[in-house]
Amino acid sequence: MLQSLADYVREIIKPETGLNPVVESSGQSGWIVLDYGYVVVHLLSPEKREYYDLEGLWQNAKTVLSVQ
Repeated sequence: MLQSLADYVREIIKPETGLNPVVESSGQSGWIVLDYGYVVVHLLSPEKREYYDLEGLWQNAKTVLSVQ
């Protein structure tokens, strides 16, 4: 499912910006990072999301978009 989400994000972003992300990891790891330079998209499985608690780690940073 994460790989499908990553593919969808790339399909939407490419025509709008012309950018291709640097992709780290795969859906099987439970965490995919799409690095567009100015925006980094993190796609996490529920288990990885709870374990790494990125929202807590970056709680003082400006949130641009959070989708759950």
